[in-house]
Amino acid sequence: MKIEFAPLSIPLERRLQTASVFHWVFSFLGLAQCCIVLFIGLFFTRFWLVSVLYGTWWLLDWDTPRKGGRRIHCIRNSIVWRYMKDYFPVTLVKTADLDPSKNYVLGFHPHGVLVAGAFLNFCTEATGFSKLFPGMTPHLMMLNLWFRVPFFRDYLLSGGLVPSDKDSASYVLRRQKGGNVLAIVVGGAQEALDARPGAFTLLLKNRKGFVRLAIKHGALLIPTFSFGENELFDQVDNPRGSWLRCTQHRLQQIMGISLPLFHARGMFQYSFGLLPYRRPIYTVVGKPIKVEKKHNPSQEEVDRLHQTYIEELCKLFEEHKSKCNIPEDRHLEFI
Repeated sequence: MKIEFAPLSIPLERRLQTASVFHWVFSFLGLAQCCIVLFIGLFFTRFWLVSVLYGTWWLLDWDTPRKGGRRIHCIRNSIVWRYMKDYFPVTLVKTADLDPSKNYVLGFHPHGVLVAGAFLNFCTEATGFSKLFPGMTPHLMMLNLWFRVPFFRDYLLSGGLVPSDKDSASYVLRRQKGGNVLAIVVGGAQEALDARPGAFTLLLKNRKGFVRLAIKHGALLIPTFSFGENELFDQVDNPRGSWLRCTQHRLQQIMGISLPLFHARGMFQYSFGLLPYRRPIYTVVGKPIKVEKKHNPSQEEVDRLHQTYIEELCKLFEEHKSKCNIPEDRHLEFI
């Protein structure tokens, strides 16, 4: 394999962009483990009191993730995220206004490998969410597992992330004053195993829990498609039924997280590494779908709204795919 090295005279702007993306990738691949080691390791040093005090704080603050989280605006507005946004770059597109007096359930597609578009658009202000949707507060759902990691949980909470469980979702959508957007990556970790350049397969056919949630709380549904999300990484071939896919699926059932074997470019060369490719992400937020509130919706009502959601998502994809150089004969596939 021929390795293509980066030029020696890289502009400072590009170096900062690459460094910001490295920080983000590391935060999801290694920071959690480092936080666990740090928390335990401090007990065996003269700084043991730090872990004791944090452990006490952790117990007192245990329910915060399930009660809307604790965002820190200076972190959401950090210049690091703006550099990361320019690395790809990432663009957030609004197709309709959102009423701040109402709550919304936003379905995000596709998952991709590391959900870069969802993170930048809803956990930071790099793409200008608050300016595009004034009066709205985004909450991105993430696996509960990560909120059990000391120190790392506070990092997640600062961006507005909340655990992906019913209690957390209900707390956000029950707020009477409205103005909340609950963003759910519908395909979840399992869909990450299908994330590779040129893929338009969504795990959605039997994913209806988010629709039932919207009906129960009377929250409007918003289909959202992030063009370019699957273009950021290559992935080792793992067709359904192969030993690798079966192993990945089994590990996901045990641990709750999927383990896609991905690669892209490196820090100082462009041929191999764990940094994503510089490819544009174009996240389009669709028009809200009206939802009639009903505490115990029937399966037929859920199926009907779910079908409407799929149709609107397909319509959104077809209307914008030409802007992202996607061939006319390519369409969304659902499994």
